[in-house]
Amino acid sequence: MTVVLSYGRDRRWKQRLADKATHTPPAAGAGRQVLDLACGTGDIAAEMSRRGGRVVGLDITPRMVEIARNKFGRGTGACVFLVGDMMELPFPDERFDLVTVGYGLRNVPLLDGALREIHRVLRPGGSMLSLEFNRPANAMARGAYLTYLTVVGSALGILLHGDPDTYRYIPASLRRYPGAAGVAALMRELSFSGVGYTPLLGGLMAINYGRR
Repeated sequence: MTVVLSYGRDRRWKQRLADKATHTPPAAGAGRQVLDLACGTGDIAAEMSRRGGRVVGLDITPRMVEIARNKFGRGTGACVFLVGDMMELPFPDERFDLVTVGYGLRNVPLLDGALREIHRVLRPGGSMLSLEFNRPANAMARGAYLTYLTVVGSALGILLHGDPDTYRYIPASLRRYPGAAGVAALMRELSFSGVGYTPLLGGLMAINYGRR
């Protein structure tokens, strides 16, 4: 779905997140402990594994995890996929050097709760990066963007599933999401340092980042 909505740019954005993560402290290399949240079918997790990380991919949807395991989780000990909830991460404090999130923060019931959990499992100096749809601050741009997502999402829902409501959760979630600037502000409140975000596609997408 994200590939279609982005006209194929989704892969490039995930690659850009991985590039940024690779050059984000602590230093990249074999043995760096990585947690990929909302891992979906495993694209970001597998990319970080190829770059030397010891990766755990976690998603709340069992079918997504099953697909990720079939695609990337066989025959390697560097990438493990688990079913779990980012609101209650099944890991001890200070477990990971890096946390990545792909299209996940927008969908959590409590954004501050998810960010607190990410902060908790990061080691001191560890980094978090999140690729997400943004919420344009300009009302006209925001309205046009949400209309586009609704129309295209409804058409694809009918085409692929016979149900126009299948993908309407995307614009619905953006209506309550604070956007990249709001996420950055909340991260600062929760004691992340080096907080910022990189706009993509003219600000319609963004990569948030920060360190514990």
